[in-house]
Amino acid sequence: MKGKIYSLGLEFLLLFVIMPVSFTIGYPLWVKALLAVSGFLYILVLLKKAEGISFRIKKRIKWKAFTKRIVMTFLIIAILTTTFVINTQPEALFIVPRTNMLLFIGILFVYSVFSVWPQEIIYRTFFFERYDILFKSRSLLIFVNAVVFSLAHLFFRNTLVLVLTFLGGLIFGMTYVRFRSTTLVTIEHALYGNWLFTVGMGEMLAFPGYEA
Repeated sequence: MKGKIYSLGLEFLLLFVIMPVSFTIGYPLWVKALLAVSGFLYILVLLKKAEGISFRIKKRIKWKAFTKRIVMTFLIIAILTTTFVINTQPEALFIVPRTNMLLFIGILFVYSVFSVWPQEIIYRTFFFERYDILFKSRSLLIFVNAVVFSLAHLFFRNTLVLVLTFLGGLIFGMTYVRFRSTTLVTIEHALYGNWLFTVGMGEMLAFPGYEA
């Protein structure tokens, strides 16, 4: 058992601490991309073989409880972020949907499919199914998950991004622990992330193509 704990701990450090921190160092982008893709493929293989995860939507999902939770949380986020934009950069409020609908729709799609889903596979499904044994309590597990999720965005070198991803990590972690559904936590992540871009925080959060 101790050997398994040590090997899991080492794997955790390599995938969730050393690799994301290394992305802040100025080595070639193609090497970083290769590491990221290799890491993701490694995680997919482990989820399938070691953890027995099936990449299919569960039949019994608690949609009613999830919808109630997400509506309340989204309303709070929408009010807070709208107020924040109005008071900091009022000219940015809903700027992209107002000025470039094609770009707006394109980024929503690309972000949801090619960013949110892989992130949730890695930081919720894999993390919680794989490393639960390393932590004595669910609260600590969720907290550490939020820390490493924020750490994954360190390469942006943006304090606001780090704060929001930490808070998002707490929310998504609690959602996954409660529902054990990659589908639901992906929907939640996509909704909140796309809203931040929609309301006008794209430039603040380094969304690509925002200035266009």
